[in-house]
Amino acid sequence: MKKGYWIVAYRSISDQAALKEYGRLAGPAIQAAGDKALVRNSDGIEARESGLQQRIVVTEFESFAKAVAAYESDAYKAALKVLGSAADRDFRIVEGLE
Repeated sequence: MKKGYWIVAYRSISDQAALKEYGRLAGPAIQAAGDKALVRNSDGIEARESGLQQRIVVTEFESFAKAVAAYESDAYKAALKVLGSAADRDFRIVEGLE
């Protein structure tokens, strides 16, 4: 079974307090789905081409289906509601090669 990944590139963050509260709620929600955080970083980024020097998050799940289910869970939806428009993000759920 191929793994699933959340790839999140932040374009901008307008409300750090809302982002922090989102993280407080999102963490347990995605941990319940069996995540493995691979990258959660605002530093150590070297932007190239059209890239931005902004927060990046990469999260691994046991399968693509579990990655999708984590996003669609009630707990994660509650976290998204708190985040609201505090961040402009490019959020993708992708299937790995293996």
